[in-house]
Amino acid sequence: MNQSFTPFYTRLAMVLFSIICIGYLAILGQTLLAPLLTSFLLALLLLPLANYLEKKCRLKRSLASIISVVLMIALLSSILYFLANQLTDLWQDWPLLKKQAETSFHDVQNWISRTFHINTHKQIDYLKDSATSALATSATVLGATILTLSSTLLFLSFLLLFTFFILNYRGTLFRFLTSVFADEHTEKVSEIVRHIQFIIKKYITGLFIQMIIVTALMIFILWILSVKYAVLLGLIAGIFNIIPYLGIFSALLISALITFATAGAAKMLLVIVAFLFVHTIDGNVLMPLVVGSKVKINALFAFIGIVVGEMIWGISGMFLCIPYLAMLKIIFDRVDPLKPWGILLGGEEKPHKKRKIYRITKKIKLEEQE
Repeated sequence: MNQSFTPFYTRLAMVLFSIICIGYLAILGQTLLAPLLTSFLLALLLLPLANYLEKKCRLKRSLASIISVVLMIALLSSILYFLANQLTDLWQDWPLLKKQAETSFHDVQNWISRTFHINTHKQIDYLKDSATSALATSATVLGATILTLSSTLLFLSFLLLFTFFILNYRGTLFRFLTSVFADEHTEKVSEIVRHIQFIIKKYITGLFIQMIIVTALMIFILWILSVKYAVLLGLIAGIFNIIPYLGIFSALLISALITFATAGAAKMLLVIVAFLFVHTIDGNVLMPLVVGSKVKINALFAFIGIVVGEMIWGISGMFLCIPYLAMLKIIFDRVDPLKPWGILLGGEEKPHKKRKIYRITKKIKLEEQE
């Protein structure tokens, strides 16, 4: 009997204990790990530009990395500036929004009075009690908002620094990964690293192309419907669409509320139909065509990853879960003891149909001549 055999329940307990420890360490190290992992994805996206500046333009690696990061900052700043201008227009129409909200509130009050036989005075008393409770916790909400703002600034600072460092020291990181394992595994480790780089770069590029197409589609459809703030709502739809599954519903809720406050219920229903139409095109046409099947993670574990990522790191965790699940699957598929975990994360494979092979033959009959 093999004494080195480990029972299944022992291995399962070790795996669960390792997952719990990793999750706990991820929560403790959120300030460091969240921007570091995001920077790794951005570095993969900027790697072709950095290589071009280094090899074709004959720049030093550090200078090429700095220029790549600065160009990324310029692009993101232009997007944020355009979005801020749209939000400024929305803020200028705040009195109109407030008036429309009051009108809608009175309509809802009258409907509640007719349907549930609750007079408006009781409704106002209930709202006053809710407002008192909200004001009692306003200091806590304000403190949380300030903390969130400072955390966001810290996250962005770390993000830029880590992206530069990863680009600048990418050779050292690659040599570390190949030298930390035994010599016989060097080729396999190099293959895994190259495959991860290829897949994640294609996935992130596809996501940005998908975001642009969804934004353009939403702006065009909302413009045809004469919806106010069509550009702003289209940008919200495109940016939130980066977050899988949950992003489109969050954008739908925000857009429906803004449209209801500016144009009423009828226009809000048109916006909802437009969102559902674009989401259908996105899920059935754009996602397979643009993003493709590069990240083959089944929907169950993708959704579980999104929920767990939100519990651990919030919005950044929701965005990071899919690409890093894809990295894990690439590693699992190429390491023999971990292949069952790769099967668990993967999608349902369709059986391949056997292709019929037709052979063209020529039958020659030889006859003896007399």
